[in-house]
Amino acid sequence: MYIQRHMETQVKRFANMFGAILVSGSRQVGKTTMLKNVTEGYLYITLDDPVFLQSALNEGGTFFKDSPPPVFVDEIQYAPGLFPYIKMILDREGKRGQFFLSGSQQFRMMKNVSESLAGRIGILNLAGLSLREISGVPFNQEFIPTEEYFNQHKSDLIEMPYKEIWRLIHRGSMPELAARPDTDWQAFYAAYTKTYIERDVRDLSQVGEELKFYQFMTAMAASIGKLVNLASVSRDVGISQPTANRWLSILLTSNIVCLLQPYHNNITKRAIKTPKVYFMDTGLAAYLTRWLTPETLQAGAQSGAFFENFAIAEIYKSYYNAGLLEPPLYFYRDKEQHEIDLLIQNGNTLYPVEIKKHANPDREDVVAFDLLDNIPGVVRGSGGVICMYDHLLTLRGNDKVIPVKYL
Repeated sequence: MYIQRHMETQVKRFANMFGAILVSGSRQVGKTTMLKNVTEGYLYITLDDPVFLQSALNEGGTFFKDSPPPVFVDEIQYAPGLFPYIKMILDREGKRGQFFLSGSQQFRMMKNVSESLAGRIGILNLAGLSLREISGVPFNQEFIPTEEYFNQHKSDLIEMPYKEIWRLIHRGSMPELAARPDTDWQAFYAAYTKTYIERDVRDLSQVGEELKFYQFMTAMAASIGKLVNLASVSRDVGISQPTANRWLSILLTSNIVCLLQPYHNNITKRAIKTPKVYFMDTGLAAYLTRWLTPETLQAGAQSGAFFENFAIAEIYKSYYNAGLLEPPLYFYRDKEQHEIDLLIQNGNTLYPVEIKKHANPDREDVVAFDLLDNIPGVVRGSGGVICMYDHLLTLRGNDKVIPVKYL
């Protein structure tokens, strides 16, 4: 069963703007399936096929004579030497929408893209299924807590029972798990982590200690929603801090985690400068930290962190699906421990958001928003509390109670 992806609109838009379109993203988030759907009728080549791979590596100059565009090349990172030939074809023919490319390993791929195809390629980042995609909601604008956004979204909302939210947080956002409810969750993520470490990590980054890397991933999953503390993690795992830094970079560039950066400018010198870590797929984080059922996760010590991670990941997906590679998302924390979970920046306006797993928000949850009024040159926009409450309603001034279904 194919689940319609919101990014399809952006792929088609980019195909009218650029000669090549690259869709990156972690393993099994649906890049190949989505691009096959968009490029139906085009030639399809996967470099997972050893015959095509050898041809791409050894006969790059004639590869696209045998497989002329328009063409979809899957797992393009295995043959970065093809990028200069793509550039030559695009410069010679000047056509748009000729090369559709996908890859799950950015460490090698992105360097070659930036060197070879600058200005000729549109790059998109696909994450797992969003709540909207799973629910079949067509609304695909990036999240921002404004009246306009809420008014446009409310016409196609899907009611989401409390238990169903926790089931989705636990099960994760991988298309195979959504399309096949009978797929065993634990077996899926066991195979996923094994493949990820053996192919994406070991082959490209020379990580020899696979068990240590798995332990490092687990330690990061146990740290979701917290400030990154690699000194502590490196001690716990038994690796050096430079190794921990390198391994975090691998998780980041392979789209396993995202780092929410702290908001600061020249005025907010007392702000914390360390990012927070979140997993793009809460199912993977639950598997790594051994929360084996939705019920134990919901009742567990990390339930607040997982709910926050879920909301942050959904908001990131809304920006990725709108074609934005670097969403303008931050958090705020000063040295007095005043904190705002999420700031969305639009020009000089900051939209503050708190994320609470409970269903009874009150005015105390938004008191920290007033901190933004003390930053010169910044306008405080409308904000709210994302939570389990059923209805959108005003909490204080322009700040609202925001049900999960509005993500």
